[in-house]
Amino acid sequence: MNYQAVILAAGMGTRLGKQPWPKPLTPLADGRTIMKQQMDNLQQVFGEQLRVLTVVGFKLESILEAFPDVSYAYNESFDQTNTNRSLLKALRQTSDGGVLWLNGDVVFDPMVLARAKALIDDDQSFVCVNTAAVAEEEVKYTVDADGFIDALSKQVNPALGEAVGINYISAADRPSLIRGLEACQDHDYFERGIEIAIETDALKVLPLDITEFFVVEVDFAEDLTRANQHL
Repeated sequence: MNYQAVILAAGMGTRLGKQPWPKPLTPLADGRTIMKQQMDNLQQVFGEQLRVLTVVGFKLESILEAFPDVSYAYNESFDQTNTNRSLLKALRQTSDGGVLWLNGDVVFDPMVLARAKALIDDDQSFVCVNTAAVAEEEVKYTVDADGFIDALSKQVNPALGEAVGINYISAADRPSLIRGLEACQDHDYFERGIEIAIETDALKVLPLDITEFFVVEVDFAEDLTRANQHL
């Protein structure tokens, strides 16, 4: 079985402060960059069967130089659009089949992917979630009576937990998600595309609880401090 992974790395990362590199190339305390630890984690769990496509935009040359052996998609409107447009480009460019995707700023324990692999092998769409946190700035979720996600946004209140930026869409569900992303506004996060697909196509997406493992999206300086303390 082959595995497809997408890293969304086109954004400008302005909330972390001005840096001479794109946010995915932010150095970590162990000497790697954020993206290098992502690549290492993906390789550790999926091995030679893994194919990676990275969506680039801001300071793309730096990322291409750092990782010359993966495929790339270019979001030429990286400064005017949000993650829904980058994910849409990736899904249109990858081959048929399920796709795992990560935000390009996530630092995480590789055990997250080890837990996710069983659902990937079953080709079940999911969103990794942390049920111990419901921060205002994060994308949060609720579920329906059958345990599938029915709301997924920063505005969800009350919420069961928050999404952590690691997700999977099955081969069968890809067309629904693509239609949902196409219906998004430029400024929407990709989670809005998932919501639209849930609303219009009854997309069935499981919340995968990875609360016991370390995950942080590095949006702010304090997030980077947490990541480095973990490493």
